[in-house]
Order: sequence, then structure tokens, then C-alpha cells
Amino acid sequence: MIVTDPLVATAALADGHLCAIPTETVYGLGANASNASAVAQVFEAKGRPTDHPLIVHVASLEQARQWITELPTWANELAKQCWPGPLTLVGPRTALATDDITGGQDTVAVRVPNHPLTLTVLEQLAAQGVHGVVAPSANKFGHVSPTTAQHVDNDLGAYLDSHQGVILDGGPSGVGVESTIVLATGQAPVVLRPGGITRKMITEITGLEVKESIADAPRVSGALSSHYSPSATVHLVDQSALTAVPSGGLIAFKEVATPAGLTRLSEPLTIDDFAATLYASLRKADELGLADIYVVEPTDEGLAEAIRDRLSRAAF
Repeated sequence: MIVTDPLVATAALADGHLCAIPTETVYGLGANASNASAVAQVFEAKGRPTDHPLIVHVASLEQARQWITELPTWANELAKQCWPGPLTLVGPRTALATDDITGGQDTVAVRVPNHPLTLTVLEQLAAQGVHGVVAPSANKFGHVSPTTAQHVDNDLGAYLDSHQGVILDGGPSGVGVESTIVLATGQAPVVLRPGGITRKMITEITGLEVKESIADAPRVSGALSSHYSPSATVHLVDQSALTAVPSGGLIAFKEVATPAGLTRLSEPLTIDDFAATLYASLRKADELGLADIYVVEPTDEGLAEAIRDRLSRAAF
């Protein structure tokens, strides 16, 4: 059932049911993070491996500190400037973060989403003693993430209806790709998944260079080689190669012409538009029954890195 009243969503979550919640990145499949049976339903509904960690969504930095034992000074500053927003911090877990949330790891991932309806829900839940909501993308595991309530209903509506769950409709997601995940356990930030908060932004805020990788980095959401995948096969191509393509769908900037035989799935003008329409465009190909999707990737840095990351996994 799709609803628009955050009070209905709050009641469902407080009662131990699932609720798909809108965020600025994608829609998340929400459950009371302190209710083990509700968290288990998230894994069941998505078909998600139980060792794959979840992200806890909270209403404020103060509430995030209930989940993470300590944050470096640079991470506190990053949180203050980027929350609410598409940033997830991974830090050492408190006792609240149980193994079913962390995948058995010693770290937990937390963020404050930037959507007015979901922030209202999180604040209302906090007033009732609910410390946070786990909310991986509200779709079948490994498939294209949802950016509208209808996407969620198409993927998980039957499960939610049969388990007294609801979908809170907050309109299309504005950013369109998942949050940047930053490991916040050392003296410098490490990006574990690129997203709406870019490496340049992190450096400007913290004054620190972002590390490319570290040994034994924790597992995080959305980092498997194959992920974000439609039924159609995704091909990453140069613009010059499009003339040799016989049929399929095309995702590229508006300046790229559409050759005969290809169906235009999106033609964004800006990198922000590219990100915001990406998942809907991949889903559109499946709705049209296309077997192949050809994508001319953005080549810039910043948000383009997150787009290329998602597309490389979709095409794996």
C-alpha cells in the first residue's frame, strides 16, 4: 500500500512492519533497527545475503553517536557539513549494532538522509525510543535500485501487502544514486563506495586527501561486482561505436545523437540529471522489453565517478 502520511509510516515501523521510505538517493526498505524480526524481514523481502551489512538511518549526528563509539575529528566535521545528505559513515559499532545489521563485522554504517518526510518519520520514531531504521534499497537484491514509490511497488509490493508493510511516497529521488560510504576509523577518509558527496568535497571539508583503499576494508552495501542490474544486458560504449549497434536502448547526454534502430531511454543535460534519471532509464528498458542497453558514460570526476561505478556493476 502506497501512503503519503508520515504518521502511517511511523506507526508501521514502530509496530515492527516494513516501510519503504523515500530518501534523496533512492528509496530504502525500512525496518526498526532494534527489532530483530523486522530486520530479518528486510533480508527475506529482498532475497539479500544475511552477511551483507545494512545502513542505519537516523535523524541527527547525535543519534548517530548512539551507534558509532567514536568518530575522528575530520569525520565529525564531515557529518556536520554533509548531514542531512548522501553521506554514510562507517565506524566502530556500539552494542546497539547487532550482527544482523553489521554482517558480523566490528563496524556499522550510519547516515542521516535528506528527505523531509523520512526525517519526520525518524524524529517521530526517536521520540518513541526507536534509535534508527535500517534501509537498504527497496528492491530485489542486486537489481536496479528504486527512485519512485511505483518502482518499489513493482518490485516488493506483493511482499509488503502480505506482511502489513507500506510504501511512503515522497516523490522521485533527487540525487538518484546511493550515498557515498566513507570509512571513518583512521586519520584520513577512505571512500568505500562513491556517491553524491564527491572526493573533492570530502577533501575541501576535511583538509585531507582521500585514501584510495586500505587492506581489510569492511564489507559495505552495493559493492559487489554485479549489482544494480536490469534484465537487459548493459553495454558501456564510446559514442563512435553507436553506429554499429543494430538495436536496443540508449542512455547518453543529450548532445549524443540517437542512431537509427536505438530507443532513447534518457538524454540528460547535466551530470546531476544523468544520476537522477539513471535507474529509471535502466528500468524503462525492461518495461519496453529491450534486450540490450548501450550507455555512453560521463567521463568527468565528481558525481560521474559514482555513475560509472554503478554502471560497471550493472554491466558486469
